[in-house]
Amino acid sequence: MVSGTVRIDVDGHVATLTISRPEKLNALDLDMLKALADAADEVEANANVRAAILTGEGKGFSAGGDIKAWGGMLPQEFGHLWVRHGHRIFERLATLRVPLVAALNGHALGGGLELAGVADIRLAEEQIKIGLPETGLGMVPGWSGTQRLVRRFGAQAVRRMALGGEIFTAEEARLLGIVDAVVPTGNALAAAREYAQRIAARGPAATEIAKLMIASANGEDNGTAVEALGSILAAKTGDLKEGVASFSEKRPATFKGEW
Repeated sequence: MVSGTVRIDVDGHVATLTISRPEKLNALDLDMLKALADAADEVEANANVRAAILTGEGKGFSAGGDIKAWGGMLPQEFGHLWVRHGHRIFERLATLRVPLVAALNGHALGGGLELAGVADIRLAEEQIKIGLPETGLGMVPGWSGTQRLVRRFGAQAVRRMALGGEIFTAEEARLLGIVDAVVPTGNALAAAREYAQRIAARGPAATEIAKLMIASANGEDNGTAVEALGSILAAKTGDLKEGVASFSEKRPATFKGEW
């Protein structure tokens, strides 16, 4: 367990992250954002984990950012403590080294949909609703709703939600490519576990590399993807071994161009 608001359970090669604030439909506040960041760090540090699941406790996946948490902030506080801070944490989740499956067991609205958007795969229960209602409050999506969601869902779907205030059913969201599959009520977590186990059964190194390559092709975090792949390749070379040995032995390196 990371904190009282985000639980981590590891079963075999699969880690499950559960947002736990059911009395508020898992609306996010600053403590929960920090707990999500800590959870991401814990998953990254566990070399045994090959896939992860993100879900919510109770009837909601996440109702988004808790208005009481940010409504009284001054503009500069809102921009730095809320938007930029949340943006960094969502980016951390989106760039986990392992694939992330979102089990949408309840509504995913506003920041909740932006949170679902960090996942590689989204499985939604048939009763849920999905949308970006921020402009109805005089606000705009701030946790990459107009950026990552456009790249992953397409601009027109995001326009309909953010500009027109449309709220989609799970099936409508599937047809628009916002979710990957719709499952019966109460089955999202079980379906996510089955999918995560499918991922975990595949080659872990190849899966991690494929995720980086896909992110690069999609225009996401290109610098990290390129440097991570390059560093992995360089770390396997004979030249690196010679470089480290020469440094330790305080002698000039003799590189042979060994891969």
